Amino acid sequence: MTTSSTPLAGVDLVLADLDGVVYKGPRPIPHAIESLNRVAETGRVGYITNNAARTAASVAAHLTNLGLSVTADDVVTSPQAAVKLLAELVPSGATVLVVGGEGLVDEVEKAGFIVTRSAEDDPAAVIQGFSPEVGWTQLAEASYALHGGIPWVSTNTDWTIPQERGVAPGNGTLVSAVHTAVGRMPVTAGKPETPIFHAAVERFGAEKPLFIGDRLDTDIRGANRVGMDSVLVLTGIDGAKQVLAATAEDRPTYIVEDLRELHDPYPVADVADDGTVTVRDSVVVMRGNRLEVLREGGSSLDLLRAASRAIWNSGLAIYGIDVPGELFDRLGIPRPRK
Repeated sequence: MTTSSTPLAGVDLVLADLDGVVYKGPRPIPHAIESLNRVAETGRVGYITNNAARTAASVAAHLTNLGLSVTADDVVTSPQAAVKLLAELVPSGATVLVVGGEGLVDEVEKAGFIVTRSAEDDPAAVIQGFSPEVGWTQLAEASYALHGGIPWVSTNTDWTIPQERGVAPGNGTLVSAVHTAVGRMPVTAGKPETPIFHAAVERFGAEKPLFIGDRLDTDIRGANRVGMDSVLVLTGIDGAKQVLAATAEDRPTYIVEDLRELHDPYPVADVADDGTVTVRDSVVVMRGNRLEVLREGGSSLDLLRAASRAIWNSGLAIYGIDVPGELFDRLGIPRPRK
């Protein structure tokens, strides 16, 4: 068995996503608070969120109530990154139609823009972010305004958001509704786009940051785009099924069950000349287009780490691989229908 140092080794900043990493809805995710507090004892922790419904101050207050030591300056939001993009497209003082909630309105006003909710005010641009209150009326006003060809900035395009009761539609669904009406897409600031990552690194002055997320297509993809090491924590949206199928741009540096494992030595995948992958006592190999489990081992997480590495190393897409049903069973993935 080969083990490395912990995922935190050499890291000068830990950046954590919020939904699905720190909390789901109002409740903290088990072990997240104490694990992040432990990181903060010796290093810097910042928080990145695509959620545009709240201000950085309100996010910090929520995190403080959960037991973290956080100020508004520790929180980097997609509205903050989106307003930076907006300032490159229209002059300060311009009227901007806002589709979204308090968090987005607050950042737009702080940047010196005039907020409107009506296309009849001849806005110079539209900026759109998620809020539970966004409905047809706001989306229609955005559509009316955008038919004139003005700039359109989106905080993010997450299709879903994890909530305490389950998975709910995210800002991407609302952006898609407007896109369908106007026939074009916005420029986007939040994950997986790079502006929000660049804003975080600049704010904290980090040289070797580590990003923690729960989604491959936003969190991990965005970190990879800026060359940042990443941790996928299996407490939110994506699980074993998505990990096995991850394309090159969505593959994390580390995979953990929960944030306690940030402090544990991370097992290195040993890859033999014949492609056999060993992670502790889990052993798998690709033979042609078939994945074979030679030894399951005692940990389903290590088995996932080994199987995903073997699949990724093969260069084959998941739909071209024969995966044994026993692996799906062990990883808690429903078997595909034949």
